[in-house]
This record gives sequence, C-alpha cells and structure tokens, in this order.
Amino acid sequence: MNQSAVPDDAPELAAHLAPALALLRAVATEGHLTRAAESLGVPQPTVSRMLAKLGERLGTPVIVRQGRGIHLTRAGALLAEAAEDAMRGLEAGCRAVIEEVDPDRGHVTFGFQHTMGSTLVPPLLRGFRDEHPHVRFGLVQGPRDAMLARAWAGEVDLCLISPLPDRDPRWETAPLWEEPLVSVLFTRHRLARRSKLRLAELAGEDFVATRPGYGLRQIFAGLAERAGFEPRLAFESEEVDTVRGLVAAGLGVALLPPGDNGPAPGTVEVPLEPPAHRTIGLAWPAGRTLPPAVRTFRDFTLARRNFNGNRRSDFH
Repeated sequence: MNQSAVPDDAPELAAHLAPALALLRAVATEGHLTRAAESLGVPQPTVSRMLAKLGERLGTPVIVRQGRGIHLTRAGALLAEAAEDAMRGLEAGCRAVIEEVDPDRGHVTFGFQHTMGSTLVPPLLRGFRDEHPHVRFGLVQGPRDAMLARAWAGEVDLCLISPLPDRDPRWETAPLWEEPLVSVLFTRHRLARRSKLRLAELAGEDFVATRPGYGLRQIFAGLAERAGFEPRLAFESEEVDTVRGLVAAGLGVALLPPGDNGPAPGTVEVPLEPPAHRTIGLAWPAGRTLPPAVRTFRDFTLARRNFNGNRRSDFH
C-alpha cells in the first residue's frame, strides 16, 4: 500500500497511529517540539521525523510552525483529542496491571463450594487481610465442577474444593484439611441411637443428596460403591441445609460433614465405621503462572494447613 495515500481504513489507521499517541498528546500540551521531546525522553529529531511520517500517512500535516513554536492542524488536533482519551484509558489499565503484579495490592478471585463458605473461608480471609490489607478479593461460590470449570477458563484464580482432582495432570493441588463425614438420620430413625454404623447398613434406605457436579455427591457415590451398594435417591438438592431439612422431615438419610453448630433440629449425626472423611484443598490449572497476589494468598493458606479435622481452625 502507498504510505502517502489518504487512508480509508479506520482500524488500520488506528493501528498505525497507536505508537504515536503519547507523542501527539505531548505536542498538544507543550506546543513546542523540544519540550515535547524532553517530556517523553526522546531526541527532538526523532519527534520531528515521527510527526512528518504521520502527516505523510494521513495525507495532511499534523503540525505547522508558528514562530519559535508549533501548533496542531485541524487533523492533528482531532487526533490529539482522541490520543488524550486513549492514553487516559491506557494509563488506567497500566495502573491496574501495576497493582495486579504487586503481591500486596493485587486482586484474587477465590472460588469455593457452598459448604465451605460459613466456617472455612471467613477466618481464612480475615487472617490474610490482617497481613495484606490492600489485596482485593472477588468471591465465587458454586458446585465443585463449576468451580473447576471457571478456574480452567481463567475466571477464578484458586478453588477451595473437595475432592481434589489430584490424579488429573491438568491440575496442581494442595490438600489442606481432612473433614469427617457422618450419617445424618431423622431423630426417630431405627438407627438413630447407634454410636457408630457401617454405611452398608443404610443400603436399603432412601437417600437425600446433593446434585451431580457437587463434591459431596461424588464422594458419597464413591463410598457407597465401596460399601457394595447403589444408593436409592429420593431427593436431590443444591443446598446442604435443604438436605438436612429433608432428613429432619423423615424423607431420607444423608452423608454429610458435621453441622457447623451440631446436628440440625430433628436430626442426629452418627459417625461411620470405618471412619469416612473428605479432603479439602486448593486447586489451580497446572503450568499457569499465578499473579503475585494470588501466589501470596496461596502460600498463606498452605502455611496454615492442618489435618486434625477441625474445620473451625483459627487462621490468624
């Protein structure tokens, strides 16, 4: 293409002009080539050549000399005005990037399952913010599989989930806590007075469970398979509190973590023999470089891991 031809393709022209945005703004502000060059740290002859080539590309000059100074032509003024708006947006983006790569001022998008939102996540965030008060968080709750999908898509930096995809090479994982699982029964259930029970003893019961895609559902299915039966599902829910409520109504039994404040009214919690648990931990895509603030939060969390089964651990 003839570089002196009048341009008629706006995207192509914009791409050509992009490197000159700061120059145009400096010329409009200073009204003098030498001062504009000094403000940008560029030799004055380089500025002159760039402006001349820009005029050739446009087919009309962008500056005219006026005494010892210069002023913009109408074409130059139009571009300088656009350059001011574009540079303002670009500078805002640069400020955001600078904050993003600052481990004490970045942003962390943290995904976790619903069952972890009331007792695990708040003290973890509180402890981290005590040490890094300027790091900003975006919090995302959802089913295990949805959290992994969003992390893979780059929408979530770290997932707090269970079970971990620790046999999948696409993921890096870090186990944090082991949490016991108990059978949750209606208070008048025939096994409600037992101190322990085997999961196989519930083989003939109606079960209430979370929906497919939820971590507890995957763990429950695996435990039932190892116990030698396929559970008969009476109800499925997205909320653990709803599962507990359905058990309290005598509509089935469930396998869940212990209640945060003890058994829900109308239910009892009976430990399993042999004991069952779920491992809660962090997951993030393998090979993906984590921003500094995300790495700092990950390392803070790993330093406070424990396997005593206490999901109410103090993260300070």
